[in-house]
Amino acid sequence: MTRQEELAVDLISGVWESLKAVRERSPLVHNITNYVVMNNTANALLAVGASPAMVHAREEVADFTAISQALVVNIGTLSPEWVEGMQLAVHSARRARVPWVLDPVGAGATRYRTSTAAELARQAPAVIRGNASEVLAVAGEAGATRGVDSTQSSEASLEAARRLASNLGTVVAVTGKTDYVTDGSRVVAVDNGHPLMARVTGMGCTASALVGAFLAVEPDAVLAAARALSVLGMAGELAAEQSKGPGSLQLHLLDVLYTLDEDTVRARARVR
Repeated sequence: MTRQEELAVDLISGVWESLKAVRERSPLVHNITNYVVMNNTANALLAVGASPAMVHAREEVADFTAISQALVVNIGTLSPEWVEGMQLAVHSARRARVPWVLDPVGAGATRYRTSTAAELARQAPAVIRGNASEVLAVAGEAGATRGVDSTQSSEASLEAARRLASNLGTVVAVTGKTDYVTDGSRVVAVDNGHPLMARVTGMGCTASALVGAFLAVEPDAVLAAARALSVLGMAGELAAEQSKGPGSLQLHLLDVLYTLDEDTVRARARVR
């Protein structure tokens, strides 16, 4: 077996080990997320074995972050009050050494959204998870966005993601047909997923939430992000096999996240 093949085997083995750890430890994942996806992401976290909380009030976000095992900040719903709550939570996470994930939803669409994402990105997130257009916008590079949808491929933004990760000392996960996770030097590609997932709102937000859960049990942020994305992607594949469309996909996705076993993970995980 070549060294490359050995690394691939280790990556796939790690997907199951992290999923098992999430189920065993049930980490508390604090989400500051948007109205559209609260139910989706909470149910996905429960299905995978984590314990979700959706806490937004400025008066309690700092305290709640301090007792959590991970924080996920999703800027899909923005207002000055929400941004203030995000900042308070992030400051608390940094003080308490709680790993946190930034999901820069729609960055590049408006100046307010882009500047908010860029400011949060400078506050030491463990992982920035976005689509190609969002990552390009946070990196300050040209890249059109259409609302919250990407107009770029994940491959097109990989070099920008590497530069952004190096400049900020963080991990950047770009999701698309192939997901790429990088800390500026290492790059892990995840080939799991199904086109029907793009027809369900908030699937990227769900990905960010699962990255938070995996960060709570795996300190290497590159591995945590890649493993979380692989689990969601293979769950999407399996759900699509028994779904007639995006409505039934949502139901089957939760069932698959809940029932994924070791043999299935080892057979279906595609990370390299």
